[in-house]
Amino acid sequence: MIASSTGGRATPEGCAARVITVSDRCASGEREDLSGPLAVRLLAEAGIAAGPAVVVPDGIEPVRAAITAALDDGCRVVLTTGGTGIGPRDLTPEATEPLLAARLDGLAEAIRRRGEAAAPAAALSRGLVGITSRGPGAALVVNAPGSPGGVRDAVAVLAPLVGHVLDQLGGGDHPAR
Repeated sequence: MIASSTGGRATPEGCAARVITVSDRCASGEREDLSGPLAVRLLAEAGIAAGPAVVVPDGIEPVRAAITAALDDGCRVVLTTGGTGIGPRDLTPEATEPLLAARLDGLAEAIRRRGEAAAPAAALSRGLVGITSRGPGAALVVNAPGSPGGVRDAVAVLAPLVGHVLDQLGGGDHPAR
């Protein structure tokens, strides 16, 4: 189960999540994917069930297709890792943005701020966070940097909030204080 921000249990056991690693080198077998399996493990430790990471090459079409497939499969949380920098093939935000019904810029900024303490280049991440209504239900989509540190930062920021986000997407009301 995923703990909501109110400390209660907000979503059903086994909430579906998908991790998508975006990397030309990992997709070609030239480099081992370290960030995707780490994201799967950290999400599981936070109570968010995810299968093995899916690896796709950089580029708008492969990334958009992988996110769309995850949403069509009913995933409520989709975390991409990689393709958020300023390189010519870093197009994960461009692939993601048209799928979002609303951006959650505060969460994207919180992920960047958390990373800046250890890696000043974290400020260069263009990763997006938002919600989408595509597929069988509304979902949270997160673009994390492609480094293990970037994945740790993203999951640390998101884990305490995922249950609340999914409650809200399901029509839940804000908890009384």
